Amino acid sequence: MAEPKSDKHGVSGKSNELITNFDPSKPSKRNKYAFACAMLASMTSILLGYDTGVMSGAQKYIQRDLGCSDNQIEILVGTINIYALVGAAVAGRTSDWIGRRYTIVLAGAIFFIGAILMGFATNYVFLMVGRFVAGIGVGYALMIAPVYTAEVSPASARGFLTSFPEVFINAGVMLGYVSNYAFSTLPTSLGWRFMLGIGAVPSVVLAVGVLGMPESPRWLIMQGRLGDAKKVLDKTSNSLEESKLRLDEIKEAAGIPEDCNDEFVQVSKSSHGEGVWKELLIHPTPTVRHILMAALGIHFFQQASGIDAVVLYSPRIFEKAGITKDTPQLLATIAVGFVKTSFILVATFLLDRVGRRPLLLTSIGGMIVSLMTLGTTLTIIDHSDHKITWAVALSIATVLSFVAFFSIGMGPIAWVYSSEIFPLRLRAQGCSMGVAMNRVVSGLIGMTFISLYKAITIGGAFFLFTGVAIVGCLFFYTLFPETHGKNLEEVEQLFGTFFMWRSRQAELDRKKEAEMVAHKA
Repeated sequence: MAEPKSDKHGVSGKSNELITNFDPSKPSKRNKYAFACAMLASMTSILLGYDTGVMSGAQKYIQRDLGCSDNQIEILVGTINIYALVGAAVAGRTSDWIGRRYTIVLAGAIFFIGAILMGFATNYVFLMVGRFVAGIGVGYALMIAPVYTAEVSPASARGFLTSFPEVFINAGVMLGYVSNYAFSTLPTSLGWRFMLGIGAVPSVVLAVGVLGMPESPRWLIMQGRLGDAKKVLDKTSNSLEESKLRLDEIKEAAGIPEDCNDEFVQVSKSSHGEGVWKELLIHPTPTVRHILMAALGIHFFQQASGIDAVVLYSPRIFEKAGITKDTPQLLATIAVGFVKTSFILVATFLLDRVGRRPLLLTSIGGMIVSLMTLGTTLTIIDHSDHKITWAVALSIATVLSFVAFFSIGMGPIAWVYSSEIFPLRLRAQGCSMGVAMNRVVSGLIGMTFISLYKAITIGGAFFLFTGVAIVGCLFFYTLFPETHGKNLEEVEQLFGTFFMWRSRQAELDRKKEAEMVAHKA
């Protein structure tokens, strides 16, 4: 296939002209069409959030109604994340085959079936079948939402828009907590079934709404549909110049000559997903290896630092802290959901202003302090024979500060960062690997937390999470380049030097500055 002509800087002449005319540093209004598309796509994440939130309260009533042991509850709570691996493993290939949009519809349909099965479950085995089906839908949703959003978003608003999946995860968690409280007054055998079954409603709304969305322009170009891609880019870009620049960049990444303007073109088989796993896992370049380390690492530390232990088991944590009645526990849990959702909204507005690295490092620093304090107060309470009011209050406060610091950086950035660092040809499968890591670790935490705190005490469990978070902080500081303000094709150039990425960043900045000076001259 012919290669597009380039100048001495490796940038085509036509792109140079467009760069001159298009200055991304100029303030511009956010594209409302891209905003609407990102919001609809990200609504798939409500499915995971609702299931996570509702199970934190429903597990107590399930245990009472079905007579489950603590080990069975751990398995019930945590295995949906393992089941999500099945969905995440095939979602990348599915989205390359049928498109990003119909993959979102498929995620909603699968979760709908799972929610109905859980709502009508008559025993533990039946309930586990429903969890398995819902888990597949969750895996699809987690993988496809950030990929679609990153591919449809202009660079100037990509951080803001790509953080939407985490916003909706938190909104779903909040809805789950509210559902727990709302149905807690029903008879035990009926309440938990309503809590789980009502989750089918958002999946129906989602499937209908997504049908009005356009397909991802990058997927369309991978299929050779340049005319359709141009129409989508014109609608989702802040200007026609930006649309043209994005089109040329994606064409170059897909191996299509820049001067090709046909409505349909023939593309290589690799654009349909063949050979991707080989390039990712068997013969990765240094760049791909660095990207994999960053993507898998951020998902690992996001979950291994204990967020799902707090979200899934917050009523038990509050019980250990001295709140023994159901209603106060559920109200305190709603406070967790409110704080988590509020701070994720703050994060969405900071991502494209402050950048990824500052928010990420601030986030994990605050999490470390919160986890250490929480572990200390719970240990004091655990070793006391009477109620210590200040320790109870501080435990609740540090749970809230932990989820707040998580939501301001670690929560959204894991999805934003992993969706924007993979090259176009590897993006779907690469993101599915990130989701797989995320769900494996989350599942392990969910399935072992009760056993863990019984073995090393509740305070000891949070000291363990503190140690993991400290390692994560060092990992992020040394290996994570800043991607703020760069288009998806530029981001790839930052990787491949591992601990020396700062020198690569400086080199690219000097090159870009020289090009701008040359254009002005």
